[in-house]
Amino acid sequence: MATSKNKTANAPSEIVELYDKMVASCPEVLRKGATMPNTAVNGHMFSFVHTTGAVALRLPASAREEFINKYGTKLYDAYGVIQKEYVLVPESLLRNTEELAPYFAMSNEYTKTLKPKKSVA
Repeated sequence: MATSKNKTANAPSEIVELYDKMVASCPEVLRKGATMPNTAVNGHMFSFVHTTGAVALRLPASAREEFINKYGTKLYDAYGVIQKEYVLVPESLLRNTEELAPYFAMSNEYTKTLKPKKSVA
């Protein structure tokens, strides 16, 4: 298993590669996180890859229910806590960057509307 010392993702490499393709669909977004790949804007994370390989995407309320119904998925559950703004991205959709890209862009735009977090010194 990879550790943070060697700065590699703990998630399966194939999932990380697919995640990176999704992130690349929105050139203004910078992928962060060596061990937990993620994207953030104004201090708010809006997508990430969990160590299990699960990919979560933050969506506005107006799109969340549609996404869940269309792709037969659910809100993201982290250690028994439902992350109310995050949906679990099915692996089949993660493999279809073209179909997933508009949701990723929507996630980025939605997160930009949130009040920026203060920088931590």
